Amino acid sequence: MTYAWRSGAYVTRRRLLVTGAFAAMGAVTGSAGTAVAQPRGMTLRARPAKVSLGRRTVSTWTYNGVVPGPSIEATAGETVRVPLINALPANTTVHWHGIRIDPRMDGAPGFSQEPTRPGERFDYVFRVPDPGTYFYHSHVGTQPDRGLYGPLIVADPREPLSYDQEITVLLDDWLDGISGTPDDALRRLNASTQHDDTLRSAVLGGVAAEMHHPLYLINGRAPDAPATFHSAPGRRVRFRVINAAADTPFRVALGGHELTVTHTDGFPCKPVTVDSILIGMGERYDFLVRLGSGAFPLVALAEGKRARAFAVVRTSRRAATPAKDAKVAQLTGRMLNYEDLRAPRADQLPRPSRVVTVRLGMRPSGNEWTLNDRLAADPMRVQVDRGETIRIVLDNESPMWHPMHLHGHTFQVNVNGLRGPRKDTVNIKPRERLEIDVLADNPGEWMFHCHNLYHQEQGMMGALGYGPPPRRGTTHTGMHRPAHKRTH
Repeated sequence: MTYAWRSGAYVTRRRLLVTGAFAAMGAVTGSAGTAVAQPRGMTLRARPAKVSLGRRTVSTWTYNGVVPGPSIEATAGETVRVPLINALPANTTVHWHGIRIDPRMDGAPGFSQEPTRPGERFDYVFRVPDPGTYFYHSHVGTQPDRGLYGPLIVADPREPLSYDQEITVLLDDWLDGISGTPDDALRRLNASTQHDDTLRSAVLGGVAAEMHHPLYLINGRAPDAPATFHSAPGRRVRFRVINAAADTPFRVALGGHELTVTHTDGFPCKPVTVDSILIGMGERYDFLVRLGSGAFPLVALAEGKRARAFAVVRTSRRAATPAKDAKVAQLTGRMLNYEDLRAPRADQLPRPSRVVTVRLGMRPSGNEWTLNDRLAADPMRVQVDRGETIRIVLDNESPMWHPMHLHGHTFQVNVNGLRGPRKDTVNIKPRERLEIDVLADNPGEWMFHCHNLYHQEQGMMGALGYGPPPRRGTTHTGMHRPAHKRTH
């Protein structure tokens, strides 16, 4: 396969990655060039920087001075080596979201790794077992609601799909440097006893989010200066869509096109064609599109927030650029549901031998979120034995939806009694019960939490652990487990 480095993006005959500094240029091409060796990693320097989000420049925390962080690519089965150098004024880690990883490399402070202190370095070295669309982000406090995230794309050495080009799309909500910091936002939420009832979504069963963010981004660009993805008419393009937002679910559509969904959270599914997808925080979807001739709006509607992220997919130089508020009929067309998704037989997990219920709740304060009525300071723990499959019934007794994410594993979602997709993050609506089957094949002490960053910081974090629980105040590795703090 031929690789080329083009202004910060790796390009192959079928791959087009648009991230970091290259996305800020707003235009890419899909041609191949001079052959170079594909990197199996790179150095990430976490540091403060000023970055352009379009017409606005902000001060934030970044990896390597760009938002999103640089793209990291590997092939399934390879070892990735990523030194982290912490040039921030605070402790930090890197979590490799969705990867079945060695627990010592998971970037989960208090569970499996001490955070890296300012001025120090930590070398992440891990094998990527499964191909797919993943991402990385800090897992310390509210840092993920800054610029500390980027894509991790794992190629399939026996790729079964046929397509001409790839485009990686990172969705984000943004407040840092505009309306204070994420820590300021958390303090405001902790001081409040009510939720904003204007942030409502029928498809999410009620209140959709905790707050309005000033900007919604695609590949680090706001709608006033959008990213542009260049292609050609008739090309079959694979879009890899990642929701890296802290508090925003997005409804994604491409004007004038249907989307054939092929992967959920990195794992293949039986293809299904829809008009739009609803993607919660931490989720990823891959879909194929046969592009027409023109310039088309790629819209990520901030669900329940009356705002949008926006980019342009261009296959013709002469076509007029669509307006950032362009109407996209597909947003009100057929939307993907979990009921539509089925994992191939080869990816089905064994039948469970027992059932565990995890109740998702809210304390009367309105700003403490619980798992089995416990906060992160004294976390709920699901105990498993290596080799068993358990069924976890997620029973959402709270008034809001939650995107629940399990570290170090994937699970199989069961929908209306049918065996559905393989995922690592799943959305549970209020008053809904949803079943996931987990194969315990990666021993460790693993975070299990809501991927709404602010719900996580307000207590909705537990654990899935192998064997008896660690001694109180320690992880399974013997390190001290810090108490949960509601402000940072």
